[in-house]
Amino acid sequence: MKVKVKLFAILRERAGAAEITKELPDGSTVDELWQTLQRDYPKLNVPGIRLLYAVNQNYVASDHRLSEKDEVAFIPPVSGG
Repeated sequence: MKVKVKLFAILRERAGAAEITKELPDGSTVDELWQTLQRDYPKLNVPGIRLLYAVNQNYVASDHRLSEKDEVAFIPPVSGG
């Protein structure tokens, strides 16, 4: 199945792209997608990073099962002042 991945902030900078299309086995989870992205883009492998996950603009847990054509967003922590 194909899913669209959106990366924000430091993740976008580290991957060098704001959007990526990935081919995954049917029934893959958000966590499995994140692991695949870390293998394909080693700069995304940031120890201890805490992310928010959204599928089709709804926040989900990392064990959420993906479907064909889902849009998955990985959102890093944001700080400001």
